Amino acid sequence: MADILSVEERRLALDAIADEIKVCTLCPLHTSRTHAVPGAGRVDAEIMFIGEGPGYHEDQQGLPFVGASGQYLNELLHMIGLKREDVFITNVVKCRPPNNRDPLPNELDTCIPTYLQRQVEVIQPKLIATLGRFSMALFFPGGRITKIHGQPRRGNGRIYYPLFHPAAVLRNPNLRPVMEEDFRRMMALAQEVAAQQSAAQSSSDPDDEPPPTPRQLSLF
Repeated sequence: MADILSVEERRLALDAIADEIKVCTLCPLHTSRTHAVPGAGRVDAEIMFIGEGPGYHEDQQGLPFVGASGQYLNELLHMIGLKREDVFITNVVKCRPPNNRDPLPNELDTCIPTYLQRQVEVIQPKLIATLGRFSMALFFPGGRITKIHGQPRRGNGRIYYPLFHPAAVLRNPNLRPVMEEDFRRMMALAQEVAAQQSAAQSSSDPDDEPPPTPRQLSLF
């Protein structure tokens, strides 16, 4: 999306995408959902979080990250002076996989280009923080979260930032210090992008390494 949209235009565009998601029947996940979960947050957010897929509580409420993982995510945001309303939170798939299983390739290949990529184009975040391996694989193909967490990748005037999934940290409390350190870096990274954009309007850094076109890779 080359043109810069107004806040109202972004809101209308995201609402239209959300309306499509709520009645989507493009993959089998729709057959077992209670509510689809398009995502929620600020329509012109500088930071966008992309997780894996809705869980039980998200499926019940139609909102992302409202269970235990969401509570921990709220704590992390508060730690760096942000609220959920300051960011945009969504997932690679918008309906809950049965029994919280991993999303299947056909589900990812349907949902990512049909909805997620359009959401990114509308919001135009300065930083995309991936939560877990499925969203990480879109921008860090072949990477392992234990090796690359907290290591930003710059491209297309944006920073891509891989983080552990909050659920993984809740399962393994030893990861908390690492997760919190990675979180604290985000504000500085987002401000870095803002400063670069301010200094060089629409021009891009020739040394930027653009990330691959987002696509689902084999993770198995």
